[in-house]
Amino acid sequence: MTALLGCGIVVLAGCGSMPVTGDVKAVDASQPGDSQVQVYAVAPREGATPSEIVDGFLESMTSDDPDFRTTRKYLSADAARIWQPSEGTTVLANAPNRSGAALRDEERRGDQDTETSYILTGEKVAAVDAQSSYQPIAPADYSQTLHLVREKAADGKLEWRIDIVPDGLVLGQSDFKRLYRSVNKYYFASGPTSGPATLVADPVYVRNRTDPVTRMDTVAQTVRALLAGPTDWLSPVADSRFPAGTALRKGVTALAPDDQNVLKVPLNRKADKVGLRACRMMAAQVLFTLRDLTSARFERVQLDGGRGRLCTLDADEAAEFAADSGSGGPDSQYFLDAEGHVQRIPGATEGSGPPQPVTGPLGMGTVAMGAIGVARDEERAAAVSADGQNLYVASLDAEGQLGAPLVTSTAIKPADRLSPPSWDGRGDLWVADRDQAGPRLLRLARGEGEPQEVRVPDLGGGRIEELRMSADGVRIALLLSKDGHTTLKIGRVERRGSVESPELSVRDLRQAAPQLTDVTAVSWSGRSRLVVVGKEQGGVQQVRYVQADGSTSSSGVLPGVNQVRAVAAADDELLPLMAETEGDGIVKLSPGDNWQTVLEEGTSLVYPG
Repeated sequence: MTALLGCGIVVLAGCGSMPVTGDVKAVDASQPGDSQVQVYAVAPREGATPSEIVDGFLESMTSDDPDFRTTRKYLSADAARIWQPSEGTTVLANAPNRSGAALRDEERRGDQDTETSYILTGEKVAAVDAQSSYQPIAPADYSQTLHLVREKAADGKLEWRIDIVPDGLVLGQSDFKRLYRSVNKYYFASGPTSGPATLVADPVYVRNRTDPVTRMDTVAQTVRALLAGPTDWLSPVADSRFPAGTALRKGVTALAPDDQNVLKVPLNRKADKVGLRACRMMAAQVLFTLRDLTSARFERVQLDGGRGRLCTLDADEAAEFAADSGSGGPDSQYFLDAEGHVQRIPGATEGSGPPQPVTGPLGMGTVAMGAIGVARDEERAAAVSADGQNLYVASLDAEGQLGAPLVTSTAIKPADRLSPPSWDGRGDLWVADRDQAGPRLLRLARGEGEPQEVRVPDLGGGRIEELRMSADGVRIALLLSKDGHTTLKIGRVERRGSVESPELSVRDLRQAAPQLTDVTAVSWSGRSRLVVVGKEQGGVQQVRYVQADGSTSSSGVLPGVNQVRAVAAADDELLPLMAETEGDGIVKLSPGDNWQTVLEEGTSLVYPG
């Protein structure tokens, strides 16, 4: 295949991703996430066979070919004109295989053949839509037909070209991870609320280098995606402060900070009439969106409109919009001792020290607890009794007696009673009653008063076993049991009505770890990442990071640890990951380190949240 040999030595691994037949074995294009490997598109050679045309086309799709100009040379004139590669990406477990040619190339005879077809097959694991939103799916068969015809070239000779081709790209996982990276866009939570404006992460995928279609660098692509507004999944609960139609000024394809680490973002005239407060909120969206994108730190964002500078915002000033800004980033951990009392492990900001009972009835009361959840401001905690029947809320700052339970389950079996509680960044408390006779998801506004039942219409017969609220209060992670398996899904919390008595529901549940057939524990670890404990089909238990959109985190699988029953992570991803194990007690994993034992005894260890 002469055309493909032109890939060159620097991209030899990339050439290996090409689908092949016969005795030649396929080789992964690149190691997952290896963005340094680059594949160069090469035009088809004169007289190329149909199989060479198909293979060359598939290989060229894995390149950074500008506007896919070289890639289009494998298509007929009409197909090249109408093919839309930006309409989405199909992600397969491996590079696509081709098979089923109507006539084998070596059996072709001169000019007698005028058309043929190939079938592309593989295992589909995800799709990225036109909004760059990642959608994982349970592995499914992929099949797509490419039809080829003989078309007269510029020199008058007949050449094989693809004349029927689906829009979008089709890539193996390794090529997808090499070409794309996950970024979080940020928008403001919408709906009735009495609290401050809070930013919510909206993950999408952008090209690692220059986008072939727009010719934008990664930063410009990300800002462009931000200006386009929230993805369809998030849009019912989040808004952008950028006026509709706001876009980068025409011709802008690259954005970079100046020597003072100030990023100037030139916008079109749609943003010219915004007020100062709205403009600063727009700048905060940009700062949060870009802060993890490059190694360069953006100290300030300056938004420029059609008539000049609109506003500027320093990175420190943007912190007021963080979902966890009110808590000051707590790094203490809490757990239950052998008597069911709540103890606190001081955080790094206070200096390490031995655990101490918390102040108040949860630290030295007469009711043994079985699960706890600490409010993000660390002033109160919720605790479920050891038998799972009652939910209590008590102060962590003041002495006093334990009040009456706020929620009571009437289920007969302890396993069917209350789940561990979880607090969101708005100060609301959430818990699930797993009673078989009437399972409910409950929310207690500000952690007090009558519990409000939250509708979850998409359960599909599953039961909520455990839940974890995100800091922004917009997303909820649910462990759902059904047909003997427990899976992880992420739901969108919708609020309707008034601030005083909103109607709440959890909508559009989506898989967050489809590769795991059983998930036993989960915790948020950052604004759009979770740590999960689970097993693949027929596999052993593993602890791994996943993104909230269901894609695999670049952090991947974590070092092994035996018999994990629960995990706890903080909003600050630099703080240690904690785990409760059957054999080693409570252990921690600091960045770049191995698991270390913290406590030989203790259960229900949590960070605030």
